[in-house]
Amino acid sequence: MLRILFCIFTLVTVGMTFSCSSAPAAPGSADDSPTEAYKRLYLAVKAKNTDQIKADITQATQQFAAASAEKYKKPLEEVLKNGFTGTTFAETMPQIRDQRVDGDMGAVEVWNAKTSEWEDLPFLKEDGVWKLAVGDLFKGSYRSPGPGRAQREKMAANASGQHPVEIRPAPNMDANANVVKVPMPQANTKPPANAPANAPATK
Repeated sequence: MLRILFCIFTLVTVGMTFSCSSAPAAPGSADDSPTEAYKRLYLAVKAKNTDQIKADITQATQQFAAASAEKYKKPLEEVLKNGFTGTTFAETMPQIRDQRVDGDMGAVEVWNAKTSEWEDLPFLKEDGVWKLAVGDLFKGSYRSPGPGRAQREKMAANASGQHPVEIRPAPNMDANANVVKVPMPQANTKPPANAPANAPATK
């Protein structure tokens, strides 16, 4: 009886270990998705596998990386090493949420522990495989599948008249970091052009 209980306990433990450390879905498989593509990219970055990082980004993103390397006189490996996102600095797989897909365009939000904010990362299905699409975003060929949860929450706060949480700039990172940051529009602090001369400036 004790032997049977021990065998059952061992099987349950092994099953839990495999479920917690399961590998991402294979590229182009039925289970492939933007979420799985991010997991593959994260693991490639942690393994410092430049060839795998290239396989996990679109052709346009590879061209973007090559252009950046030439412009800043850096080795291509240096440009690719963080996978174009600060989320890969995390020691363990960061939290991923809010996957959206519209045809061959997709996106997921990934928690960036360095900046304490959600990064909304673009993905594109290229040759049947989901890949990071930063280059396509800059090229203008990427179409967002819709705003992420963080952006929707800010929009809802603005619509209800509440002041959204202040967006803090990212801390200064290593000069070799290749994190892509999309600038956010700044609030207008100047008075309107048609305001009376003695009207106080808006804050």
